Amino acid sequence: MAFFCYALFAGLIAVADQFTKALVVRHIPLYEDLPLLPGVLGLTHVRNEGAAFSSFSGMQWLFALIFLAFTLAVVYEYFKKPMPFTKLERWCIAAIYGGGLGNMIDRVRLGYVVDMIETLFMDFPVFNVADCFITCGCIGLMVHLAFFNKGFWKDGKK
Repeated sequence: MAFFCYALFAGLIAVADQFTKALVVRHIPLYEDLPLLPGVLGLTHVRNEGAAFSSFSGMQWLFALIFLAFTLAVVYEYFKKPMPFTKLERWCIAAIYGGGLGNMIDRVRLGYVVDMIETLFMDFPVFNVADCFITCGCIGLMVHLAFFNKGFWKDGKK
């Protein structure tokens, strides 16, 4: 039952990501912007053919391979005994997976990822909802592993 909950959470993240991307594609022309909070946050419709900061542009096969390996690792880890991750860490992994799934859908369907969230108060690449979940999931996982899951570092046993 718990696996279903994590999978549902990941799926909902992917749906939310795809929904926001569809709205942007439909209502904001490519490379146009829409200010949300002047000087702070805006929506800008861009295409990213690579990964973070447009690195590895055009290497969709590599992203698909990494996502497949991540999928296999997540499924293996979940059913492994003893389980090395806590419930909170599993929610973080589900967030990372859901964001990865949202971006992978774009890569397979379009050959690029639709990005739209732009920070106007600092120079930072445009990103999307999936990227937010990937980033927050990674930060949460790393913090929890580093400071709260001491058993993880001892043979994966609690």
